[in-house]
Amino acid sequence: MKLLTIETTCDETAAAVVTDRLEVLSSVVASQDRLHERFGGVVPEIASRAHLERILPVIDEALRRAGIGLADLDAVAVATTPGLAGSLLVGLMAAKTIALLQRIPLVAVNHLQAHIYACRIASGEDVFPCVGLIVSGGHTALYRCQSPLDFHMLGCTIDDAAGEAFDKVASMLNLGYPGGPAVQRAAAAGKPQAYPLPRPFLDDPDRLDFSFSGLKTAVRYQIVGPGKHDFRSLQLQPQQVADLAASFQEAVVDCLVGKSLQALQRTGFRTLCVGGGVAANQRLRQRLSEEADRQGFRLFLAPLALATDNAVMGAIAIERLKAGLVEPLDIEVSPGPLRA
Repeated sequence: MKLLTIETTCDETAAAVVTDRLEVLSSVVASQDRLHERFGGVVPEIASRAHLERILPVIDEALRRAGIGLADLDAVAVATTPGLAGSLLVGLMAAKTIALLQRIPLVAVNHLQAHIYACRIASGEDVFPCVGLIVSGGHTALYRCQSPLDFHMLGCTIDDAAGEAFDKVASMLNLGYPGGPAVQRAAAAGKPQAYPLPRPFLDDPDRLDFSFSGLKTAVRYQIVGPGKHDFRSLQLQPQQVADLAASFQEAVVDCLVGKSLQALQRTGFRTLCVGGGVAANQRLRQRLSEEADRQGFRLFLAPLALATDNAVMGAIAIERLKAGLVEPLDIEVSPGPLRA
């Protein structure tokens, strides 16, 4: 069986061809980083217009690399939740058109569940049941994942996602966009304990939520204090920037690691799967690996190519197909946020 998967939840236009044995025949991702760089974050209208321009060439290239045509497809899958409404609609309309013309099943993909399934694809082994940590620009949440189709939210951010906080701190420090890689590079020369920054909820094991808004504000206060300020006019010393970046990154990592360990303890599971763009952060990967070695649980980290948004992880649709779960052509997008 050959499945075309489409991903347009935010600012990456992606398509892939996978088989029911989870073989990846092709994967194409068109990034929009340059389009959004000047704004320091994703602009929804720009993102959806870029998807319109790129969706057909990306699908065509994915099919070409796989060495097949539309007639060779057995099903088409598309991420329909959560995400930016305009972006989701572009992918869904493309998928509906292919399903209608080729008379093949249409499968809806939950973008967040797919991030965890990336660990299943990369590892080549069953990772369920597990605790799933999804940490990205728009989402930071912990899930009890009984199976690929059975997810229950344990906790999530009550304000900003970790990736959004990275972007805003990078902007304050004039490090550029996207913020995650920029902060990581700057932090390499800094001291993680240079600035005393908060770790919200870390000492409350009964609450598996996250909060990064106050942490972001604490960084701002270390730089300029309260009130309006043009950060572009700042003249910070390189070591100050490095220390602030390192201290911020360490605070975020402390929260992500600490809450993940608390979730493992609460569920009794011995497997942790981590996906999403911030899962590419090397300090987070190092700390989680150290804890896995120390405490003896199984750790599956999405590889860098599958951590950020991509269509390969849409292979979770194979699980839905096996369960007979397909969608009618009048299905709508559900931008979110997703609570369960």
